[in-house]
Amino acid sequence: MSLERLVPMQPVASMPASVEFYEKLGFSVENRNDEWGWAMLRCGDCRLMVDESINLHPGIPRISVLYLYPENLHDFHRRARENGLDVPEVDKTFYDMTEFRIEDPDGNRLWIGQAK
Repeated sequence: MSLERLVPMQPVASMPASVEFYEKLGFSVENRNDEWGWAMLRCGDCRLMVDESINLHPGIPRISVLYLYPENLHDFHRRARENGLDVPEVDKTFYDMTEFRIEDPDGNRLWIGQAK
């Protein structure tokens, strides 16, 4: 058995607000259904779904962490800042990555890094 691909699905309270946030990171909308509160986003060969229906039971935590590997971390970082996102400085980690960390509007964590 093998998988063809893996597409994470982020739990979000507002799909439109999440789409706007991820567009500032360089994603584009590949497919969207406002009635469902769902969208498929794409950045290069990577895809990400954002879905309001995951939050139907608000008492259950739905936070996730995605690690993004851009082609050029510093360009990605600069573009995120230019697009108005509150982005911390880039750090060098003890595990040999250069990265920065942000959260989307729903508290889902994004770690964005590149090997030193």
